[in-house]
Amino acid sequence: MDGVIFDIKRYAVHDGPGIRTTVFLKGCWLNCRWCHNPESKNAEPELIEVDSKFGCEEIQFGKKVSVEEVINEVVKDSVFYEQSKGGVTFSGGEPLYQIEFLKALLIESKKHNIHTAVDTSGYAPADSLESIYDYTDLFLYDLKLFDEKLHIEYTGQSNKQILKNLKYLDKLGEKVTLRIPLIPGITDTKDNLLLIINFVHKLKNIKKIDLLPYNKIGEGKYSRLKISDNITKLQSQSVDYLLEIKELFKSLDIDVRVNK
Repeated sequence: MDGVIFDIKRYAVHDGPGIRTTVFLKGCWLNCRWCHNPESKNAEPELIEVDSKFGCEEIQFGKKVSVEEVINEVVKDSVFYEQSKGGVTFSGGEPLYQIEFLKALLIESKKHNIHTAVDTSGYAPADSLESIYDYTDLFLYDLKLFDEKLHIEYTGQSNKQILKNLKYLDKLGEKVTLRIPLIPGITDTKDNLLLIINFVHKLKNIKKIDLLPYNKIGEGKYSRLKISDNITKLQSQSVDYLLEIKELFKSLDIDVRVNK
């Protein structure tokens, strides 16, 4: 089976426990205006005109690869997984966009006794999550905006399926780490965070939440890729403000961390 990826990052330490290899799959149903990987949205390999120090040039983003090719790269780092209790993380884009390819990757990873994580927005058919559940050790589940109208405004899609899928995974067990990207003035507002906290109160098996501070590193991509419809010139949160946000989650009495 073949699929399309656009990057493999080794020695990742923020994509799940231990040292990990993160495989980025192309394709996504959402159109988040702050997306750090706009080149991931189209599911197919594509030539994109990019501004560079050499002028304007075309660069290919994404390539078609087999399951075997990806797993051969992943197992090269097995010694680091064993020493750090790490593994492989499948990210994107939205990895569930290529569900059959993702499932095959997860199955092969488990055959090599590698810990598996799926970094997902949760915006996907419920049966897709069901089909990979037994082969996934951890879901890194993004929850961005609780208000549906705001979710549509900033991502292009409703969040009803996302919330429904999170409830579904929560009922099945303790496989979910909730991740909240803190976008200044959008997702990091007190109103939004309190709505999320109230929702999580009703869940039974969420034991960990990662708060993801805004990182400006992705903004440069938009000018190079000549994309103008994103959000730019946002200021990263101060340490004091991040501590205030973390304090809001104290009522949940679970492990809440600021992922730097």
